[in-house]
Amino acid sequence: MIKKIIVLTLLHLFAILPFVYTQQKQPVELVYPLLDAANSRWFYFSSASRPFGMVSLFPDNVIANDWGGGYRYAIDTIRDFSHIHEWQLSGVSVMPVTGDPLNNNSLAEIFRNHDSFFSHQKETVRPGYHSVFLERYKEKVELTATSHAGFHRYQFPSSKNKAVLFELSGGLLGPSKMIEGDFEKVSDHEIRGYLVNGPTNRRPKTYTVYFSAVFNQPIKTIYLNEGSVIKNNVSKWSGKNGSIIVELADNSSKQLMMKVGISYTSKEAAANNLSKEINKWEFDKIVKDASDQWNGMLSRIKIEGGSLQEQQRFYTDLWHSIQGRRIITDVDGKYADFTGAERTIKQVPLTANGKPQFNMFNSDSFWGAEFTLNTLWQLVYPEIAEEFCQSFLEYYRNGGLIPRGPAGGNYTNVMTGAQLTPFYVAAWQKGIKGFDINRAYEGLKKNHMPGGMMAKAGYEHKTARGGGLEYYMDKGYVPYPLSDTVFGFHQDGAAITLQNAYQDWCLAQLAKALDHKEDYEYFLKRSTNYKSLYNPTAGYMVPKNKQGEWRAKYDPLEYEHGFEEGNGAQYSWYVPHDLEGLFMLMGGKDKAIAKLDSAFRQSQPSRFSDEHPEFTARNNRRIMINYSNQPSIQTVFIFNRAGAPWLTQYWSRMVIDSAYSALSPFYGYNGDEDQGLMGSLSVLMKMGIFQMTGGCEADPVYEIGSPVFKKITITLNSKYYKANNFIIEANDNSAKNIYVKNISVNGKPRQEYNFHHSDINKGLRLELDMTDLPGGGKAF
Repeated sequence: MIKKIIVLTLLHLFAILPFVYTQQKQPVELVYPLLDAANSRWFYFSSASRPFGMVSLFPDNVIANDWGGGYRYAIDTIRDFSHIHEWQLSGVSVMPVTGDPLNNNSLAEIFRNHDSFFSHQKETVRPGYHSVFLERYKEKVELTATSHAGFHRYQFPSSKNKAVLFELSGGLLGPSKMIEGDFEKVSDHEIRGYLVNGPTNRRPKTYTVYFSAVFNQPIKTIYLNEGSVIKNNVSKWSGKNGSIIVELADNSSKQLMMKVGISYTSKEAAANNLSKEINKWEFDKIVKDASDQWNGMLSRIKIEGGSLQEQQRFYTDLWHSIQGRRIITDVDGKYADFTGAERTIKQVPLTANGKPQFNMFNSDSFWGAEFTLNTLWQLVYPEIAEEFCQSFLEYYRNGGLIPRGPAGGNYTNVMTGAQLTPFYVAAWQKGIKGFDINRAYEGLKKNHMPGGMMAKAGYEHKTARGGGLEYYMDKGYVPYPLSDTVFGFHQDGAAITLQNAYQDWCLAQLAKALDHKEDYEYFLKRSTNYKSLYNPTAGYMVPKNKQGEWRAKYDPLEYEHGFEEGNGAQYSWYVPHDLEGLFMLMGGKDKAIAKLDSAFRQSQPSRFSDEHPEFTARNNRRIMINYSNQPSIQTVFIFNRAGAPWLTQYWSRMVIDSAYSALSPFYGYNGDEDQGLMGSLSVLMKMGIFQMTGGCEADPVYEIGSPVFKKITITLNSKYYKANNFIIEANDNSAKNIYVKNISVNGKPRQEYNFHHSDINKGLRLELDMTDLPGGGKAF
């Protein structure tokens, strides 16, 4: 999905690499959190957080919308520190302040504008920790987090006038406005309250964030600012357009600590989450625990070889792949469900020892996950994939549909199609089976029929017409334009047709595995609908109108107009389930190879990116291959299927070098990273593996590319794999030796440029001999 980029014209000398590491460092120490931070979306950047944690605590430089707000590296002021940076959610904005003295004049100035200048030279950012010096207040701020709580440590310039400002409504934006708030002082050391996220066109219902803030010093007084009227010694308030300053009484120390628990169910739950996760004032211990937890996740993949920058970028990509999509459940498993007419508090099933069996998740779209999260999570983090399957089945039990991109217990219906079908099917085919497959199949099939997710356009909440499913089922394609009525967003019929066809094929594979023979034949037939759009005269997929007429004056490089967040040249390759059929339409494999190779050559000057910050003009959207967004990210591995693996090896390295190698606040993914999708893709390409079908075959197939590193060792989860690890070795690998000369699997030669999931499960050592000569001696 598209990110609105603020294009920055900057000298390369500002692209900094502030850390110098050796190869002996732990993976967590190699992560560079500032990657692309000058362009970051509300939920993109992260520092003080845990894997999939509810809390993601860091500075907000800009109070703006989803695409322009949050941490923005090129802005030299900090507006606040807020605890939730998530898809369609924000909340609990605080700012440590001081004045000499704190009186009506100084309070009025702070309430009106509490921003502070800061310098990156006095800032430290790493997974689980963020510190910065606020020049205005001459104080050091340190932040860390657990899953449900933020932990703050402030060093004030003197022992007097320590205070913390809380914005309870109005100020914080992100994805939505805070339309009202509340607080109450419950003891000399604690306040509790809530903030209400207003509705958006994506999340149609309001959403309440509850908090409990506990101080290590007693509260002296609380000042309330409501409509520019300041009141002293206030202990309770609720309403709109209000903020408070909590002044602390202890003048014996310059240091102040604060813990903030978060919940989406109640104030009491926020306090309970806090007490369960941070019951002492051991800030440094929580920092270490956070670092250790991240390191444990990142260490499942060990890389050897490559440059220091390549290692840093790899672990930064991997770090991005396992954050962003965050839990909404409390520590006891309760969560707020908004799938029905009214908000209800639900409970996930508990284990025998009273622990939640799984978490519920807030998640942006899985649009494009078939080429990214499907492979990476299910290989390296299968327990996470299983937990997401359980979570989305809970949404189905509650609201009647398996969701696509749920926000805060709401359906958002983000993007198009039945995006989660490939995720479920691939998980099942790979032996990830800790969920009710019959219930899952029931829900997935429902999504492929009228009234389900395939029938809904993006953000279509009250109807199921914008997806054009009835036309797809009857005519074999979704028309563009579909109708004069706008049903949500994303009514781009050609893109919807192609995605539906692939997703139908995936569901057919699950139907076959579960012995639903009629369903298998029905959905397999529907999966050929992509052929309805191929125009042999144009040589591309072309939108059709309701009358079955090709789009007039068709331009394959025209952005959208039938193709969602892409163009016809890019989408014409989106037939991952039947490339043999696509090659036949194109006149055979040789013609397909020549056409695709030409597309890569024409796209290389734009760095295979239609949103790269270096390109100030937006006409670079007129490119044939785009690795800034999801619609054509599988294309480089199509050469393998067409019989030209050396072109997969060559162009994958070119894409990595051009699009996914920078280590700078100003460059990174050159588009919308979408909560780990592009980070996952980058990791897979650098390991030299990929799944064209998303892993939905009976024995899922992995394509072989060109690994960046000499050796990669993946530690496998013993609950899901019989083997302990999966090893990839690339002998004589280098920036020059990018081609694969020989392949062996467990010491036995292999001619095919692929392997199967069953190979990994039995224990796989994939050995590649690398060379600087293209395979077969073919030159370009």
